[in-house]
Amino acid sequence: DDDDDEEGDEEEDDESESEEEELLPIEKKSRKEDARRVKEKKDAAAEQLQTNMVIDDDDIYQLEDHELDDPDRPPNLQHVQARIQEVVRVLADFKARREAGRARGEYVERLVADLATYYGYNHFLIQYFLDTFSVSETMELLEANETQRPVTLRTNTLKCRRRELAAALINRGVNLDPIGKWSKVGLLVYDSRVPIGATPEYMAGQYMLQSASSFLPCMALAPQEGERVLDVAAAPGGKTTYLAALMRNTGMIFANEFQKKRLSSLVANLQRMGCTNATVCNYDGRALPKVLGHVDRVLLDAPCSGTGVIAKDSSVKVSKSEADIAKCAHLQKELLVAAIDCCDAGSKTGGYVVYSTCSITVEENEAVLDYILKKRDVKLVPTGLEFGRPGFTSYRGKTFHPSMDKAKRFYPHVHNMDGFFVAKIKKLSNRTSGPAGAAAAEGGAGGAEDEDDEDEEEDDLEEEEDAKAAEGGAGGLKGRKK
Repeated sequence: DDDDDEEGDEEEDDESESEEEELLPIEKKSRKEDARRVKEKKDAAAEQLQTNMVIDDDDIYQLEDHELDDPDRPPNLQHVQARIQEVVRVLADFKARREAGRARGEYVERLVADLATYYGYNHFLIQYFLDTFSVSETMELLEANETQRPVTLRTNTLKCRRRELAAALINRGVNLDPIGKWSKVGLLVYDSRVPIGATPEYMAGQYMLQSASSFLPCMALAPQEGERVLDVAAAPGGKTTYLAALMRNTGMIFANEFQKKRLSSLVANLQRMGCTNATVCNYDGRALPKVLGHVDRVLLDAPCSGTGVIAKDSSVKVSKSEADIAKCAHLQKELLVAAIDCCDAGSKTGGYVVYSTCSITVEENEAVLDYILKKRDVKLVPTGLEFGRPGFTSYRGKTFHPSMDKAKRFYPHVHNMDGFFVAKIKKLSNRTSGPAGAAAAEGGAGGAEDEDDEDEEEDDLEEEEDAKAAEGGAGGLKGRKK
């Protein structure tokens, strides 16, 4: 049988050699690359099987005490990684694999400490991820945050078509593909022989280097030709220029940016991309309703904690605390109230606000929307995005409005793009108070205690808004993340 197999293999080799002679050099290279990938997968699977066999030899894991760790010595990362794998395995089937007399909390505490050491996070963020996701999904998220997201660019349809741009860049030695069925303008760059941010096509404004997740809020807003649109936090201009392209340079875009130092990049990108329907302004977002009056649609890509873009900015791993997230959430509520007040409920074509953040924390996303549903006469509507996970309708004992599942969440480990949140809001009337009492009760965000908390927070926000308005809208947007 072995002889027959060998003869068969030789025949196959001869056939493949004759095929390869007919192939173009690029096809040969592609075949080799495919074979290499298949081999890598087989090796990885074999290694995983080996690891599993070793682990399954001893089902009950003896949990090590924290006291045994010497704080003065650098941690042995191989040992920490092995311990993480063991604890994850125990938590997957806790009853069968736990050590007698040990509580689940002890294993979780050990896991939090080890993950913080291994991946370089503070304990707060690791605990937050474990509270939000399952153990296995948290591991996938942490691993995804260690690798950069793919380089993506957006074709500027004001100047060229995607097909023409792709052909021009391929001629310059750029290896790329369409980003996916969900976008008609995105391109995914694998590698490039030339600096992708310095090609003649880039200088001519034929494309913008832009993360895939930044396409989503603009697609959700779906501005129409001839409308008045406001971008509350516009720099460096990726989303603003996409809005201009969607509107075919008609109507008017108010591109607002609070931080003066970021205005130059915004203006430069608007000029490079040929956006002639945009006006740049420099106000605190919270003062815009008194400055601008009403517009048809508003995009608020709010400043946030950046927990969705850890792969880009690893300082987030250790710099963010519960207090930072609470500060961001407070500012986001103020900005969203202002954005909704700028929107005209009576607009014939619009009356929509899109709220987005590059954060995956509930406090900055669902909790902000839940607050606004009580504060203004608005409702959540479908975003129109084909993919993404639905927003949370409840989180750790707190219940949100049932329509919260119309919002969309995006994760690095699921969608291979930055962690992102997008929600579309329809303004029902221009009243500056919340919906009627009965409607608010139906909105049901968790009991009398929650309502008292919200009332207190509303009073605080109103006092701050009045104070800011009195100062002429100067103030606060610190730590702006984009």
